[in-house]
Amino acid sequence: MQLVKANRDALLKPLQVVSGIVERRQTLPILANILVRKEGGKVSFTATDLEIQIQTSADIGAGDDTAATTIAARKLVDILRALPDADVQLSLANKKMAVASGKSRFNLQTLAAEEFPTVAQAEFTADFSLPAATLKYLLGMVHFAMAQQDIRYYLNGMLLVVDGTTVRAVATDGHRLALAEVSKPDASSKVEAIVPRKTILELSRLLPDSDDPVRVQMAANQAKFSFSDIELISKLVEGKFPDYQRVVPAANTKVFAINREDLMHALQRAAILTTDKFKGVRMLLAVGSLKINSTNADQEDAQEELEIGYQGDPLDIGFNVNYLLDVLANLKNDEVSFSLGDALGSALITMPNSDKFKYVVMPMRI
Repeated sequence: MQLVKANRDALLKPLQVVSGIVERRQTLPILANILVRKEGGKVSFTATDLEIQIQTSADIGAGDDTAATTIAARKLVDILRALPDADVQLSLANKKMAVASGKSRFNLQTLAAEEFPTVAQAEFTADFSLPAATLKYLLGMVHFAMAQQDIRYYLNGMLLVVDGTTVRAVATDGHRLALAEVSKPDASSKVEAIVPRKTILELSRLLPDSDDPVRVQMAANQAKFSFSDIELISKLVEGKFPDYQRVVPAANTKVFAINREDLMHALQRAAILTTDKFKGVRMLLAVGSLKINSTNADQEDAQEELEIGYQGDPLDIGFNVNYLLDVLANLKNDEVSFSLGDALGSALITMPNSDKFKYVVMPMRI
């Protein structure tokens, strides 16, 4: 039975959309497969890791019949990538899928579609829409601050807060916190959900830079994102996210603005001579200047000095240089604003003349 007859790229595109969540090592063999379901000319592709499910479809079916099977995601994608840009045919016979293009032939093992564990959809209690580019921007502003494999599992994700006409994203790993918010036109009641790290990274990869709407639906333990021909369903992280409002310092008095690229390049140079384990740099704030010092175990040192329009009291404070570089590389402003208190207090980094983004970073002893 012929399933698909299409140009290689037309088949590869939906496969690349769903195959990103397929892990190389699986507890269940069928999780290494994608579900291919054909109904006439429409073919849908589904992948899951039991936490996330992604589905998309394309009009590339051959014939009017109906069929379904599962096939190894990585093998099929690798074969298609290696083939020349030409028409490809997928056929099903004797529990094997045949891939044919020109004079190339491949026969891959399949597993029954009935064994594929699709995610059951919850009853959604919240429903709103955002332009795809707006949601992608929101995720991109804070995703770098998410924890990775922290035992505090609720930090391994991003908090999404829908409050009236505002959507807020918050991420923290316990050492730094990033917060960004955007406006949305339709008002709704307050909803909070912790979306897993893997889901955020997949959304960031898949969301287009367009004004096409993304429909977001949320339940107590599940979220669904629908856009273009893609539907992504994800479990939510259980647990209570830290009170991010209390983390943002409100009484810092040492405030200055600085050119973002100048500071980023100075920190990159100073980072060369930091200790590999701690990556610490000292920032010495004085009237009209900011000095950046670093040393390492070999008693080597680096010093950078930047001119700034600061007229307040001096301060000597240390930071993990990577935490500063992460935010500076992520922002696109010409300038950033720093707000500091004392050597033991956290720093607040913002965009000038905007309260839509806040980045809080804890100091370190050097």
